[in-house]
Amino acid sequence: MELDFLKIAQNMKDELIDIRRDLHMHPELDYELKRTQGKIKEFLDRENIQYEEVADTGICAIIKGNGNKTIGLRADMDALPIQDMKKCEYSSKVKGKMHACGHDVHTTILLGVARILNSMKDKLNGNVKLFFEPAEETSGGAKVMIKEGVLENPNVDRVIGLHVEEGIDVGKIGVRYGVVNAASNPFTIKIRGVGAHGARPHTGIDPIVMASYVIVGLQEIISREIPPTDGALITVGSINGGTAQNVIPSEVTISGIIRTMKTEHREYVKKRLRQVTEGIVESMRGSCEIDIEESYPCLYNDDTVIKDVVSSASHIIGDKNIINLENPSMGVESFAYFSMERPSAFYYLGSGNKDKGIVNPAHGSLFDVDEDCIPIGIAIQCRAVYDFLK
Repeated sequence: MELDFLKIAQNMKDELIDIRRDLHMHPELDYELKRTQGKIKEFLDRENIQYEEVADTGICAIIKGNGNKTIGLRADMDALPIQDMKKCEYSSKVKGKMHACGHDVHTTILLGVARILNSMKDKLNGNVKLFFEPAEETSGGAKVMIKEGVLENPNVDRVIGLHVEEGIDVGKIGVRYGVVNAASNPFTIKIRGVGAHGARPHTGIDPIVMASYVIVGLQEIISREIPPTDGALITVGSINGGTAQNVIPSEVTISGIIRTMKTEHREYVKKRLRQVTEGIVESMRGSCEIDIEESYPCLYNDDTVIKDVVSSASHIIGDKNIINLENPSMGVESFAYFSMERPSAFYYLGSGNKDKGIVNPAHGSLFDVDEDCIPIGIAIQCRAVYDFLK
């Protein structure tokens, strides 16, 4: 007899909604997740699931079945520094903090998965690791978790993650093969010249003019050096320099972001940003200091793993409710660190519902989800684990 994971999850729905709303009312940021971590530990203790603290306020739990194969499931836990403007019984009680990206839902889903799979561990032909990740919205707790060994002892063969998506109706999922999310490289450029009176520009070296040429030059890297069929961008988000209308400053600071869809483009654009900036500034008699940060890498879906997820999901929601996403996202996602280490799959769980007015975008002060997505997410994750280990 085939296991009905959706029915099992539906029977837990009321309790899970209570958990989600409790997390939603008490959001925490970055690595400062002591209450959230404590609630997860209480749940795992009640279920007699073994776990350890990792990445400060993260958790790695394990359900040991019968076999050596091991699959990892990831949920992020942190909120955003946004004021919750929703008017409902479970609005955030913490001023200036809000679960505006659905991580409370992801955590709740993984707890539901933990209970179900732990209750049937004797039927699992392998192990399940549960990754509760802090700091997804900031520096990426996944990177720290991996460094601390969550993919080892036992070795994890593949990792699956999900993310709620208000642009997809509840009851559906969105999947994409290949690259799913962009890589990110924040940068800061300090351009130094020589200050002078605005009426005597010939006595100085103007960093504002140099900065203007640099900004235009950086855009030409994308428009003339990256294939137009491939996604990449350089955005300059801030320019700071000068204090008065009639004074040429000695320094200007430019900061922005690089987003790329291929690892080779990432390395190329970083190299060319330095070359173009240094070339322009040197030709105009100035000097510069360039800092390019190494942020999230590209998120790649492994063809085999995402095919398996689609197959498992079809048993839960049917083929017609699986949407193939045409385009990747220029946004970033720390699950990418897992995808760089192990064959992985990341998909979008529909959480929108126009009839209920649940249409507001993530990272916004009115964001919410249709909680009917919770048992669906649990059932798909459980089925994906069961099928892989089977």
